[in-house]
Amino acid sequence: MTNETKENKQLKKEVESRRTFAIISHPDAGKTTITEQLLLFGGAIRQAGTVKAKKSGKFAKSDWMEIEKQRGISVTSSVMQFDYDGKRINILDTPGHEDFSEDTYRTLMAVDAAVMVVDSAKGIEEQTKKLFKVCRMRGIPIFTFMNKLDRDGREPLELVEELEEVLEIDAYPMNWPIGSGKNFLGLYDLYHNRIEMFRPDESNHGERFIPLNEEGSIEGEHQLKQESLYDQVLEEAMLLKEAGNDFSEKAILDGELTPVFFGSALTNFGVQTFLETFLQFAPAPTEHIDIDGRKVSPNKEEFSGFVFKIQANMDPKHRDRIAFVRICSGDFERGIDVTLTRTDKKMKLSNSTQFMAENRESVKGAVAGDIIGLYDTGNFQIGDTIYEGKQAIEFESLPQFTPELFIKVEPKNVMKQKSFHKGINQLVQEGAIQLYKTYHTETYIIGAVGQLQFEVFQHRMLNEYNSEVVMTSIGSRIARWINPEQLDENMGSSRNMLVRDRFDRPLFLFENQFAERWFSDKYPDVELTSLL
Repeated sequence: MTNETKENKQLKKEVESRRTFAIISHPDAGKTTITEQLLLFGGAIRQAGTVKAKKSGKFAKSDWMEIEKQRGISVTSSVMQFDYDGKRINILDTPGHEDFSEDTYRTLMAVDAAVMVVDSAKGIEEQTKKLFKVCRMRGIPIFTFMNKLDRDGREPLELVEELEEVLEIDAYPMNWPIGSGKNFLGLYDLYHNRIEMFRPDESNHGERFIPLNEEGSIEGEHQLKQESLYDQVLEEAMLLKEAGNDFSEKAILDGELTPVFFGSALTNFGVQTFLETFLQFAPAPTEHIDIDGRKVSPNKEEFSGFVFKIQANMDPKHRDRIAFVRICSGDFERGIDVTLTRTDKKMKLSNSTQFMAENRESVKGAVAGDIIGLYDTGNFQIGDTIYEGKQAIEFESLPQFTPELFIKVEPKNVMKQKSFHKGINQLVQEGAIQLYKTYHTETYIIGAVGQLQFEVFQHRMLNEYNSEVVMTSIGSRIARWINPEQLDENMGSSRNMLVRDRFDRPLFLFENQFAERWFSDKYPDVELTSLL
């Protein structure tokens, strides 16, 4: 056997051990809490500190930004990596708040599976629907965790039916709750044919798992058999087996069937069972398609990847800027020579990092499926492809969203123009906000998909760039780009503000749809587009 063949075999083995997934949910469904419990199992942290534990100073490991700690919410995607049961796991924890959906959508382009966390008291909420649609669009496997069983919630059958009807996907319950809230006794594990006790009792010698016989019931005497909930769960389990969907690994991998797990992330119950079963069925990295329709295998020896996120100031002491790269193929080694497709520029990747939220360490090697961070001096943009070798690769562009809300922004202290301009230009490159300038006066205008983005922008400008800003809302606007060759500067008015984007392309910010229609009627030959 040649050395080259041995190396390829080792690369394939490494790639097959990778599991890269995002955790998505509506705000407050428990997404960050379950992330921490997974990190505990992986030995990545010793103690979970929930986002609500502000008095003790313990914050979520994945919430590293100062404003996240203050408000108790996730406002940016975090990347965490750890090993468990022979697998190298890359978790991407995403912001749940809808104002940060743009960051989440792009993150979903960089994963091979998604874990959807649902609050069992609230069911499928609006933001969950939106994120789920993105997963379906990509056809990636979706695993569902019905959370907060330690609290009183809705009937499990009702939750599963809603999941199937609202999201239009088949569901297969892997386990089933025995009660909820104060009456929560445990989980009837249909897949493993066992019962997992919420609080192991003396009659079971303190053991958490109780094996079931072929008929699906407990052999011999057990205190649980005296509970009326036990008979109820046996009936429901029989109904699920007879009338429920068939289990199909292929349907899971095709994104047509979602395995449903019940549990409580806060009490760390059902999470380990979920993790171990998830790792069994979640896919290893698969091939990516470039813009020419060519398939790029993860086992291809030459490195390739794409930038799905840029983050400034993850380390406030060093004011650095990190480009997050999803590796699609090959074996990354520090010092590797690559080409940036957009500019056809050659570069050496000598300064790279891997993540544990804000904690980072230098990465010496990584393979397809891994997420690495590249220290960036302004070379990269979101969606960039980098590749090794002579054959050019360009992966499909990532989704971008036209802003809906706009503000005028200026420095409160005109003597601090330098830090003001530096802050805006760096934060805009992260992709969460868009920068425009009025056509003649070059007044700065910031656009975003949600109001909370402006608050984060204002906070970060002050705390990361020492620049206090004054923001004046110009409300909701409709952004439409115009062909520069068709532009007459006299077309602009108070109802359709003429501005330039950061790439100097002209566009109008229309006051409303009526103003846009009026413009189109007046200039029928002028083509407007909403595409960035």
